[in-house]
Amino acid sequence: MAEKTYKITAETGIHARPATQLVNKAGQFSSDITLDYKGKSVNLKSIMGVMSLGVGQGAEVTIKAEGSDADEALAAIEEIIKNELGE
Repeated sequence: MAEKTYKITAETGIHARPATQLVNKAGQFSSDITLDYKGKSVNLKSIMGVMSLGVGQGAEVTIKAEGSDADEALAAIEEIIKNELGE
């Protein structure tokens, strides 16, 4: 299992556009990928799940990937987070 924690520095947090980018990217991998925030865990391949968390600016989120392409999935998702959402 691959896992990494990120701090969301974007002023708007994880809103519709970056959430869609994350979900689309996660969907390209066969691994199970989750987004953990404030004790809740959702499937990163589900736009409704991601949006339901209401992740705002300053939040710390953990991305976990488990499967044959977990490391590649985490690296691709990390690129979106760094470009769109913060650290």
